[in-house]
Amino acid sequence: MLQSTQQSRHAPIDPGVMPLYRARIARGEIISDPAQAAAAERLQDLWAKLKGYNPHPAKPPNGWVGRLLHRKQVDELEDHPNGLYLVGDVGRGKSMLMDLFFEAADVPRKKRIHFHEFMQNTHKRFHQIKRDNPNISDPIPPLADMIAGEAALLCFDEFQVHDIVDAMILGRLFEALFARLVVVVATSNTTPDDLYKGKPGRDAFLPFINLLKKHLDVLVLDSKRDYRRERIHGLKAWYVPANRQADAALDHVFNELTAGHEPHESSLTISGRKLIVPHTAAGCARFDFAALCGVPLGPGDYLALATHYPVLLIDGVPRLSPDNFDEARRFVTLIDALYEHRVKLYASAAAMPDDLYRSGEGAKIFERTASRLEEMQSEEYLALQHLT
Repeated sequence: MLQSTQQSRHAPIDPGVMPLYRARIARGEIISDPAQAAAAERLQDLWAKLKGYNPHPAKPPNGWVGRLLHRKQVDELEDHPNGLYLVGDVGRGKSMLMDLFFEAADVPRKKRIHFHEFMQNTHKRFHQIKRDNPNISDPIPPLADMIAGEAALLCFDEFQVHDIVDAMILGRLFEALFARLVVVVATSNTTPDDLYKGKPGRDAFLPFINLLKKHLDVLVLDSKRDYRRERIHGLKAWYVPANRQADAALDHVFNELTAGHEPHESSLTISGRKLIVPHTAAGCARFDFAALCGVPLGPGDYLALATHYPVLLIDGVPRLSPDNFDEARRFVTLIDALYEHRVKLYASAAAMPDDLYRSGEGAKIFERTASRLEEMQSEEYLALQHLT
């Protein structure tokens, strides 16, 4: 009997998303959640349909007759299921479920990538194709060939569109990818109908929304629990002094709030400029103070960060004074943007907020910033919903 029990403990987990999800519950890594379980079931169904999925990523033929025949073949292809668009509020477990699905997916060519990293790579390839082929009239088809050749399954984490350049390229690129039989699975905090809402040029973006809804089933992860917010409880927000112990503490905070996701570099585009985000994962971004306030960034940059990232970590906030007034002024602007959008801030610093800027020009103005920094550490503030 004992031997049988030991064997069962070490028995391999059955393939698929649901067995992996149940195994994480059994190990005590997560708790059972009905909304997550329902989403896992849907992902399990898609996993079953995609077993061994490896279509030939052929380009659609030229001419209207060829395109019509190609469309018919694609529509009738039994092993070409719709993808999935998993939407829900921050902290509901979307990225965790995506990880389980990607791990389980029996697809020879698959890729999981943060959406902004995908777009960054897409722009680089787009311009490289134009440079290498100066006479090419349309770089989209060869770009789609490259992407489809690498992955028949594309998994995007944190699908979001903030930039007009991204918005204009997405429709034609995704149309070409779907024509090449690529299946897309995405997580997002925003429903397809609300993507790029209120932004200039949105009318031209609407066909892309319709394309997404045609090729991706939309599933709302309506969990009542914000697991990231629960992980916030007990985490200290302000670490003094900014030393090795503080670095290690912020490493722990980042790991906790991203549920162990590997950080990567990303970027945001603001008025045609790129703002590099050196470390990001699962809605969290991390910067050194010098990279945020020691360079000439402005309100637009800080607004983009505040609306895109629910959590921001800053290493090494120094003592501020008239001697580094430009850095202090930028820090004030940054904190105003974070506060207005209810971003959760974690930082290491040379002093507590009230002691960061004690005297001299700007010290009076900084009193409001210090007050906001204190409030941003409160349970009441940490419970507020992030505003995009």
